[in-house]
Amino acid sequence: MFGLAEDFIPPVCLNRRGRFAMVHDEWLNKPIARRDSVWKRIQNNPKIFVWILLAPVLLFFIVFNVVPTLWMIGLSFYKYTLTSSSPPSFFGFRNFTMILPANATWSALSKSFLFVICGVSIQTVLGLLLGFLFWHSAKMPGRRLALTMLFSPMIMAPVAVGNYFKLMLNPIFGVINYIAKLITGTTYDFLGSPSLAFPTVLMVDVWMWTPFMILMTLAALASVPKAEMEAASVDRLTFWQKFKYVLLPNGKFIMMLGILLRTIDSFKTMDLVFTMTTGGPGNATEFIGIAIYRRAFEAFTMGLASTLALVTLLIAIAFTAVYLYVLKTKERQAMLK
Repeated sequence: MFGLAEDFIPPVCLNRRGRFAMVHDEWLNKPIARRDSVWKRIQNNPKIFVWILLAPVLLFFIVFNVVPTLWMIGLSFYKYTLTSSSPPSFFGFRNFTMILPANATWSALSKSFLFVICGVSIQTVLGLLLGFLFWHSAKMPGRRLALTMLFSPMIMAPVAVGNYFKLMLNPIFGVINYIAKLITGTTYDFLGSPSLAFPTVLMVDVWMWTPFMILMTLAALASVPKAEMEAASVDRLTFWQKFKYVLLPNGKFIMMLGILLRTIDSFKTMDLVFTMTTGGPGNATEFIGIAIYRRAFEAFTMGLASTLALVTLLIAIAFTAVYLYVLKTKERQAMLK
């Protein structure tokens, strides 16, 4: 009877119980061991592991940045109108010869440059002053709450900010006009007057983005080594000497980075201004971003809009190149000293 049973039992079952369990566990764990070994090989190979971690970011960047940019560059050489039944036709550099000499283009560019120069300058000065104020008042009661309230405009959507100020600046029921009437006895059409619309939009942009420069100032001051500040205090340096020889050399990179980011963002601003004035009255606040929008989604001339967008991109690249050149020049001068 035992002989018949042995004929039907697999050879592995004839071993002792412990041996059977060990063989069975090894058989079950073979795929898991293989998977673990493959994953360990990937982890031990820095090149493969880094590319796996970067793959989602690179995919997002390619799909939403590289592909639209290449499409825009290609479209700038075509005559393409959405309302036309004819397909896009190659236009060469004629889009550039139509856009660049136009008075409307230079008007939009000049207003954008003026907006950038005035806005970024005021934001930088206010950011430095308020940043130094909060840096020196580390033990001030309510400092964290004050910083939180101060940073709140920066995290708000520009469209929401534009609508808020549009209501507050309304000449009939706006709260700002109500206060102005109490003080001066008259109301002002801040967004409807060609002479007041530009400075009004500029002040709103300053109100919204000065906290960003405060944040960059605090980050720059936090990067200064404490040992250098203590040595400056021991040597009894004045505040201006501390700023010139200690604070500026250590914090200039972060501050210049903040200025660069604000310059590029101010130059292409569109949503805040469009919400408040839609580029008006007339073309008093028609910046380059609004000019691109009007050519693309009001005139539906996608070729001309892509050409203007490409010009804007090249100007932003020029800003970055100037920033890097100035930074490297200062580093070389510091090394020579």
